[in-house]
Amino acid sequence: MAMHDDDGRAVKKVQHEIGQDLSLVSVAELNERIALLRQEIARLEADLAKKQNSRAAADQFFKK
Repeated sequence: MAMHDDDGRAVKKVQHEIGQDLSLVSVAELNERIALLRQEIARLEADLAKKQNSRAAADQFFKK
């Protein structure tokens, strides 16, 4: 599903590719990308903590 601006033109969804050339990216776009990446990092860290807790619980169970 494409996003559209007020004129009905398709608006490019903000994406970031690691190592991408940033010379043509505006300050506003950089700030959007940073915000998205921070959200993704938080999501990854939450999942990591959940998996580490599950692993620790399993390790305790099987060490008995």
